[in-house]
Amino acid sequence: MTRTALGALLVTAAAVSVTCGRTINPADWTVSVQPAASPAAAASLAPQLTSSSRGVLASWTEQAGRTATLKFAEWTGDGWSPARTVASGDDWFVNWADVPSVIRLEDGTLAANWLQVTDARIEAYNLRLTYSRDDGRTWAPSFMPHHDGTKTQHGFASLFQMPGAGLGVIWLDGRDIELSKDLPTFEGGEMAVRFAAYDAAWKQTADAPVDARACECCPTTAVVTSDGVLAAFRDRDAKDIRDIHVSRFENGAWTPSAPVHKDDWEIFACPVNGPMLSASGREVAVAWFSVTNDQGHSYAAFSSDAGRTWGAPIRLDDQMSRGRVDVEMLEDGSAVALWIEFADKRSQIRMRRIDSSGGRSPAITVAGLGDDRASGYPRVARHQDELVFAWTESTGEGMQTVKTAIAQLP
Repeated sequence: MTRTALGALLVTAAAVSVTCGRTINPADWTVSVQPAASPAAAASLAPQLTSSSRGVLASWTEQAGRTATLKFAEWTGDGWSPARTVASGDDWFVNWADVPSVIRLEDGTLAANWLQVTDARIEAYNLRLTYSRDDGRTWAPSFMPHHDGTKTQHGFASLFQMPGAGLGVIWLDGRDIELSKDLPTFEGGEMAVRFAAYDAAWKQTADAPVDARACECCPTTAVVTSDGVLAAFRDRDAKDIRDIHVSRFENGAWTPSAPVHKDDWEIFACPVNGPMLSASGREVAVAWFSVTNDQGHSYAAFSSDAGRTWGAPIRLDDQMSRGRVDVEMLEDGSAVALWIEFADKRSQIRMRRIDSSGGRSPAITVAGLGDDRASGYPRVARHQDELVFAWTESTGEGMQTVKTAIAQLP
């Protein structure tokens, strides 16, 4: 990620019109976050959470020397299942931002992804996919959704259930950068968002662009609404405005992307801070990070028409934020939003309940957090009346470990 100058915040931004919202009565919504024994080993990082009708799947990466291993476990209300291995290798691209995942499809099949290095000098890697029909005991040989053959970035993937049957995946694809590599620093060309789909027999049925010019290394997100698939990502226009855009998969094609809100965040390097979506029917919530007047804040917004239009942004943090957001819809149409708050020279993972009227509960601290980027993206997922949390905690001397916690919904 050296070509993106991670963390550089050369900012020119217009003021963001934001709904701070009424405060939801604390008596109406409060939860107690309780630690849960993590299924991950001591040396672990890059957690991801996905929900299904059976429970919440947690996945993470464990490292031993040069070997990286993708593992997963499932929370069903009685604790974590024993960890199982998806795959391992000594040629993986492992970092805090571009993380693997495991999801359960509607037919019970598990699908997973990870990254395989093709040229370490230029941080080029391929996206590998696999699936298991026996609950993770065995896995199919891995394969790639892209077939361009270029040594470029293919990552920041989001896996999702295709409506009806099969797997969908979107990812950031750098093939145009490789094909335009007349500059010694490989800065020619554009990063794109691409899409692939597989049917129930795992035959690839689609390979198509979603957006031709996106931010180089911000995570993507995708959900299935009652109207179809909705994807979100950080766009990048010709003036380096990098606002959050959404695109819908309709009638076999992706609609032109449109902004959730015109933050007008102008930044000349990727902030490595992507959006997150959650959906229930046609109701959708999105959370994201932006910077105004050199101050970072996290926001959320609601849509009642499957992402075609959005309400006013609701600010999540109380002082300042490092972003790295997540959001999870609740049964009553409200949502729980998660972000990293930065206040009093320290970082904390915080959450609050929000609703489409702009209402916000008081913020609740989930856990303290180190200030280094290795802490990654905290995650939240819901199963029935429980919230499940996962994050990476620095343990000193460059070591990280995945932590988990649970909260009972009122």
